Amino acid sequence: MGRAFEYRKARKFKRWGNMARVFTKLGKEITMAVKAGGSDPEANPRLRILVQQAKKENMPKENVERAIKKATSKDFTDYKEMNYEGYGPYGIAVFVETATDNTTRTVANVRSYFNKHGGSLGTSGSLEFLFEHKVVFRVVKKDGTSIEDLELELIDFGADEVDEDEGELVISGEFSQNSAIQKYLEENGYEINSAEFIRIPGDVKEVTPEQRELLNKLLDKLEEDEDVQNVFHNMKDDDAEEE
Repeated sequence: MGRAFEYRKARKFKRWGNMARVFTKLGKEITMAVKAGGSDPEANPRLRILVQQAKKENMPKENVERAIKKATSKDFTDYKEMNYEGYGPYGIAVFVETATDNTTRTVANVRSYFNKHGGSLGTSGSLEFLFEHKVVFRVVKKDGTSIEDLELELIDFGADEVDEDEGELVISGEFSQNSAIQKYLEENGYEINSAEFIRIPGDVKEVTPEQRELLNKLLDKLEEDEDVQNVFHNMKDDDAEEE
């Protein structure tokens, strides 16, 4: 299995696993997609995938419609996507992606979480080089599909791995190539269930169980914040957590 597949599997909804958190995250992504590309899924590739992903996560239709309507409201101020980077205890790098309508509130909260849990917030861009930015598509496997042949075909469109998981194909590639990969999949009749952007650490650090417990308090606090969309780190996953 490829690195993106294993990493994605290890952290799959591990922290923000409750439905309310999932719906909040998807709702913001839908609103931002509509603001950027319009409310018609047929003309907005990103929105098209997010609506499909919302269905797969059993997100109520009214939640999806509310998120779309919010973006088209004249009173709505668009969410701003902001990244924050810092170090947690024991030198663990932490990358935080947010979507916020109040950056002053968000940065103050994020900084306080780092400070209260033995870490420190760094400057923007200071840790980005430690992570590979990837897109991961999950699509319905068509009968007779050869994973090897599809992988060879998709390499020309920016993909670097194709794996299989529970009847779905898991396709990863460079973040910058997400549009090209999506276009290929749609034009060749693949049903896309989701497309997620992740950051994979180039190197991971071992920690003791005691250190992990302290670090998880910081990570949990960050992920509980309503402005936070994703949290990535370079702490080595505990085998017990990956099951």
